Amino acid sequence: MRRASVRVRAALGATLVVALALVAAGFFVVATLRDGLADTARLNAENAARGTAARLADVSRTEVRQLDGLDGDDPAQVVDANGKVLGASDPVQGRGPMADFARPERSDDDTGTGKDPEDSDSEDADDGDSGSGGAEVDADSENKILTFPVDDDGEVTYDKEDIVRSQEFDVAAVQGRTRDGTPVTVYSGASLGAQQEAVSTVTRSMLFGLPVLLLVVAGVTWLVTRRALRPVEGIRQEMSAITASTDLSRRVPEPDARDEVARLARTTNETLAALEMSVDRQRRFVADASHELRSPIASLRTQLEVAAAHPELLDLDEAVEDTVRLQTLAADLLLLARLDAGERPAEGRVALDALVREHVAQRVADPHPVRVEALDGGEVRGSAGQLSRVLANLLDNAQRHGRSGVSVAVRREGDELALSVSDDGEGVPEEERERIFERFVRLDAARSRDEGGAGLGLAIARDVAERHGGTLRVAGPSRGGATFVLRLPLAGD
Repeated sequence: MRRASVRVRAALGATLVVALALVAAGFFVVATLRDGLADTARLNAENAARGTAARLADVSRTEVRQLDGLDGDDPAQVVDANGKVLGASDPVQGRGPMADFARPERSDDDTGTGKDPEDSDSEDADDGDSGSGGAEVDADSENKILTFPVDDDGEVTYDKEDIVRSQEFDVAAVQGRTRDGTPVTVYSGASLGAQQEAVSTVTRSMLFGLPVLLLVVAGVTWLVTRRALRPVEGIRQEMSAITASTDLSRRVPEPDARDEVARLARTTNETLAALEMSVDRQRRFVADASHELRSPIASLRTQLEVAAAHPELLDLDEAVEDTVRLQTLAADLLLLARLDAGERPAEGRVALDALVREHVAQRVADPHPVRVEALDGGEVRGSAGQLSRVLANLLDNAQRHGRSGVSVAVRREGDELALSVSDDGEGVPEEERERIFERFVRLDAARSRDEGGAGLGLAIARDVAERHGGTLRVAGPSRGGATFVLRLPLAGD
């Protein structure tokens, strides 16, 4: 299944997150509003009940019916200790005590029933005997919720045939005494209609406003994401064009910003630059290798053709020399190809002092004697064959440029071993000390291929040194000539 674009996923994700947040916030707001308005209604009911109870001290038992506070539209009753209604407001006029005809409100207790077992009989009796009043009361608390049916004019009614809807009242019960000392209970209710209306209005507003807000969020997210990803599309198009044209000199556009997209563009351009440099280096390498191989091959072919026509003119020594040069060059090219391919050196321990002794003992035919100055003990990790090749290349270079002698030394410097090879020749100019490590580079004094080689020895030596975690540098000693120093980290225990 094809996945949607980043813009679509971002817009959908942002819309979903905002929707979840708004729904959760909506539930919280509605619950808070409902609780706040319920608390207000409860407080109004309690204040009304206390006010009526306070005025009871000025009237006798028989005068309760004319008491102020029992003439409003909210349900109110005064009931004596025997359950007799002494006075009531119009909504509950002629009814029994509120507590008698009220049904207990359900709560979270008792597995959701919210009433005691002994209240069940009372509830059933109230349902059958209380008529259409159907008052509902939480008998376990001081405040009660009564539900009265109302007709189309908003008046409380008890005729089941005229019931259109119902209205809830929060009822509070307060104890008091009349002027003649009769203990009574005052019930007073406050309408919850305002609470219900406000909650309904807020809920409707949220239901209508939520889709509109989500559409706005989705649209804004889409536009912002499109604007943010526009540079990425530019980078993609340019990379596609570079791939099609194979022109590595081109670069992707870099946004004038400091964000992730700008860093991506800069990194892409750096990668293209490194790739271009690598390809150019590879092209030069192929061109130089072809040029270097052409000379010994052409010379060898000429000698063989002459020998075929005139066997007596064959210079066998020169033919062998050209063959050896060709073999050495081919071996160097193969080694460089393996190094360029990322070949890692073999894991082993190599003693540089022993390696130097072995090479010096074998180089008996060198034009200049090799003097060993110091051989500190120590081992490095790597390939014995590749490190031997580095030492051989350095000694060959020193023999080629030295006048009378070559010296070699191995010294321990901290956590490194430093192998140095020095000659007493003309030295290397300071401005050329990095260039001589490039491939196929020969200085003016070494332009002869017969004496100067192909210019790969030092390049191979530095590549091998770097792949062993070391360095290879050249310096000019105080007595003249050049000193090549190979530094490698000591092998741990």
